[in-house]
Amino acid sequence: MNTESNKLTYLTAYPEHLQAQVRQLIANDQLAQHLRKKYPQTHAIRTDKALYQYVQDLKNAALRNGDQISKVVYDNKLHVIKNALGTHTYVSRVQGSKLKTKNEIRIASLFKTVPEEFLKMIAVHELAHLKEKAHDKAFYQLCTYMEPNYHQYELDCRLYLTQIDIFGGEVWSS
Repeated sequence: MNTESNKLTYLTAYPEHLQAQVRQLIANDQLAQHLRKKYPQTHAIRTDKALYQYVQDLKNAALRNGDQISKVVYDNKLHVIKNALGTHTYVSRVQGSKLKTKNEIRIASLFKTVPEEFLKMIAVHELAHLKEKAHDKAFYQLCTYMEPNYHQYELDCRLYLTQIDIFGGEVWSS
């Protein structure tokens, strides 16, 4: 167990009473159990093709007029190198007299073996960047429009990341 358990890197923006509850779960070695009880199963979206279709379905349901997505993939290096769970990038190119934009979404591979709610949260987050570039009020309103439980899933995902940082290993067996 990491001795830095009192330092909750992923939860610094949350109130102290919530951090205290998390510290108690950690001290009792119950954080993983708490997550498994709340989210008993992982999703079955394991390939880049399935991930692309999943994100495209989310986009079509909530952002019909949003920009097209050219690529959606799991990225093995994303969390380690960029300290990010997902990225949305776009490249603008001139084609004839038109300006074409290609949008690409990369999601950290750790999302292959988590509950669908966590995958949906990160996918919604990256899709929201199609319309809103900054993490501002409009951005988070769009996230909660696409997934009403967005903030709860984000918190629980941060709990999962805390579990991995402190105890290592997986919470759910795939």
